[in-house]
Amino acid sequence: MSKLLYSATMSLDGFIAGPDGDMSWLSDYLATPNPGADLLMDEIGSLLVGRRTHTGDDPNAGTEDEGAFGGRWVGPVVVLSRSPERFADTPGLMFSGDVREAVAAAKDAAAGRYVNVLGAGVARSLIEADLLDEVMVFIAPFLLGDGVRLFDRPGGRTVRLEPVDRPEITGPTGRWFEIARRS
Repeated sequence: MSKLLYSATMSLDGFIAGPDGDMSWLSDYLATPNPGADLLMDEIGSLLVGRRTHTGDDPNAGTEDEGAFGGRWVGPVVVLSRSPERFADTPGLMFSGDVREAVAAAKDAAAGRYVNVLGAGVARSLIEADLLDEVMVFIAPFLLGDGVRLFDRPGGRTVRLEPVDRPEITGPTGRWFEIARRS
């Protein structure tokens, strides 16, 4: 059965994007090959992304590396959006305005492999619905000071994480966790 994995590259101070979703800070970091990210991509069967991530800034915009996993992702993508009709004519993508329907579609498309979650808003929605299974972050050597946090929900509940040992993917700069389910 497919699991939902929220993965991101994060600055040391906890941001996955700069102010207004700016991703340009990642350009230099992503220029260095990351064998772990390549191994991770091999385990992914589909992507579940938010509208902002789908239409937002890409550190590789305008290059052959534009898109998920440096432009190498080829596979099903489900976009969670409150206005999916806005993108109805986009080929190769599925859209849903309902988090549970989007998850079901992404899991079906993943065919037993991971559903890779991209976007802080989608991850927050999945955590709130108790649907997210795992979190994996690569920590980049930057202090952004402001922007989009990996997880931000003022007044939200504490989410306990348990380490997962996947050094072949995480390497020295990554961390992988399983969400501890509430009893």
